[in-house]
Amino acid sequence: MKIVIVGLGNIGGSFALNLAKHLPEHEVFGIDVDKEALLYAEQQNIISKGYQNPENIIPAADIIIFSVYPGILKSLIEKYTPYMKENTIITDVTGVKRALINQIEPLLPATVDFIFGHPMAGRENRGLHFSSAEVFEGANYLLTPTERNDSRNINTIKELVQQMGFKEVSLITPEFHDEVIGFTSQLAHVIALSLINSDDPKRETKRYTGDSYRDLTRITNINEALWPELFVMNKDYLREHIGRFKDQLNHLSEAIENEDFNAMKEMMIEARNRYHDLHN
Repeated sequence: MKIVIVGLGNIGGSFALNLAKHLPEHEVFGIDVDKEALLYAEQQNIISKGYQNPENIIPAADIIIFSVYPGILKSLIEKYTPYMKENTIITDVTGVKRALINQIEPLLPATVDFIFGHPMAGRENRGLHFSSAEVFEGANYLLTPTERNDSRNINTIKELVQQMGFKEVSLITPEFHDEVIGFTSQLAHVIALSLINSDDPKRETKRYTGDSYRDLTRITNINEALWPELFVMNKDYLREHIGRFKDQLNHLSEAIENEDFNAMKEMMIEARNRYHDLHN
């Protein structure tokens, strides 16, 4: 197959590296606005060839993987679909689904199938140079099929990512995707951002940090162009999760204020049990 990756940043580059490692029988091409990134990808044999103009490669694509910010995906679909051949399969890597599906599915030709997906792995650092063939291995992958999708195409994408080394591929609704990712990923980033930004810069905190602080703030090395889009596109679920987190934070604050040792112990025991359930 001819696989075209649109957007050779960290995630797009990791897809290309992984495909080259696990599925060398497929030809992998790249599209990006950054000519230097394309040249580097060619020189390092990350892709077979890079393009800035989609019309030069999209007509040959069997599978197209969009690894771009969600805010520009609609405009790219509008631009690219006239060049797509019949039975082209499209997928993506974005962290929100409902808003994108509502925007994009009405634009698709009947002969093109978009299987929306989300790899649950990545790195905080941006750019092709931080890509890794190994980052996806053993990770989870989420697919959010819709009524428009052909089951054969869903299986094609599922088999592809399994061959890339993803451990478990889950088929879930777009609604559940946004709800659960709003909690497990987006809320985690909200908490980390709020924690590190609540620091007193005069304290010189870095001189006194340990593993706890470093672990909790690691994900604040964040892509400030991408994450606001994710937050806003999923704001209903995310604000709901923030509200429940505030309730727990207030409950613990009140227990501390009232010196309620039993309440604090109960919260800690419940949290420990939930942690072990999550990791067993």
